[in-house]
Amino acid sequence: MERLKETWKRWLAGGDATEPSLCRLLLEHYPGAVMLLDADGVVRQVNPDFERHAGHPAERLLGRRAVSLDIDPLHGDFARALERCLTTRRPWQGVLLCRRADGSLRHQTTMIQPLADGDATPLRLLVVQYDVTGMRERELRDRQLLARLDSLVSQVPGVLFRLRQSADGHLEFLYLSERVAELTGLGADRLMGDAEPFLDRLPADYRERLTAALAQSAVSLEPWQLEFRLSLPAGECWLEARAEPQRRREGGTLWDGMMFDITERKRLEERVQRLVGTDMLTGALNRRAFFEQGEAALARAGRLGQRLSLAMLDLDHFKYLNDTYGHPAGDLALQAFVRTCRDSLRPYDLIARIGGEEFSVMLLDSTPEEAWTVLERLRRAVEAIELEVDGRVIHFTVSLGVTVLEPGATLEGGLALADQALYRAKRDGRNRIGAPAWLGPSGTGDDGA
Repeated sequence: MERLKETWKRWLAGGDATEPSLCRLLLEHYPGAVMLLDADGVVRQVNPDFERHAGHPAERLLGRRAVSLDIDPLHGDFARALERCLTTRRPWQGVLLCRRADGSLRHQTTMIQPLADGDATPLRLLVVQYDVTGMRERELRDRQLLARLDSLVSQVPGVLFRLRQSADGHLEFLYLSERVAELTGLGADRLMGDAEPFLDRLPADYRERLTAALAQSAVSLEPWQLEFRLSLPAGECWLEARAEPQRRREGGTLWDGMMFDITERKRLEERVQRLVGTDMLTGALNRRAFFEQGEAALARAGRLGQRLSLAMLDLDHFKYLNDTYGHPAGDLALQAFVRTCRDSLRPYDLIARIGGEEFSVMLLDSTPEEAWTVLERLRRAVEAIELEVDGRVIHFTVSLGVTVLEPGATLEGGLALADQALYRAKRDGRNRIGAPAWLGPSGTGDDGA
């Protein structure tokens, strides 16, 4: 290194006449401008190709201060860089905006190297410049393009993402647009490199669905789409995600896609579903909705090996009530009955209006003994209803028939047996619960008489 420095110094001092030095060869062919300055910043020597790269004839710059190249010769970056090198005697490197003789501006990446043998030797500065205007202009265009893209992305009503699954199954986000914090409550910095914080906010069943969708897409390379719930500090929200896969050479998979907030849409769908599946008079489920939800509850209980209790309910002497007090009074009685049922049942139990005055109740997560207790409480509460119509107080009662659905039983079969138990309650005097009937996987049961 010291020998190379000495070679530079000899060339700068006049060179070696006997052989071309390495430094001389480098400077003769260097694709940029090279200047040797004295301690006052005055140009003493330049390389042979100086004019082509710096845009100034060498004879016009020799003997003048190098800062004349700067767009602001007195207070520009060039003057500050030279002052720093002269003060600290340490090199400086950066990009300077210089003006050519024709007035055009060029970005020059610049290195300034102080040269001195000691305190007794006058300090000189070696300045090497290379025109990077094209690169700077491309960089500026790229930045402007990126800014426009960011602006467009920020207006997208969702989150753009790139998700990668490595060959060992690790999931990480490689890109997330700014709205991810708004939708998920998690900043992009927490999710980049590891998708686990996002997955932790999915309920277990939806996490399993997302994992299955990704696994299937990774094998088939088919797009995937999924609606899922996300648990946030402020509550739950619904998101819909869609993504296109592509295989990576290292064995992993990339998905480019979008996530949308569909919370409002899901709420509207739930409201519509409730309207479609609700008896308009009483607010109880209608027959269709009861079968949909009842079948789902029965399937879930079957997977867990659990039993469910099912009851049929019928208002006693309802025809007499209608004929005596009129149909408006009958409607009021039905509404009061359903309100009382809701007060007596648990929030997750199902109650539906099956016919005119016929209702069905499914009791979830309860033993037959617990179901009997709940239904008996309901029967007594109905018996205590006092309905005032045209100055008269109306009382009415309800008869119930109950059965227990074993794992593998059907809802249709259960309703048939519960109806038989209801018939027994009517036959035995009404305002009572019919003895339970048992329904097994075969669809037959013991009538329990």
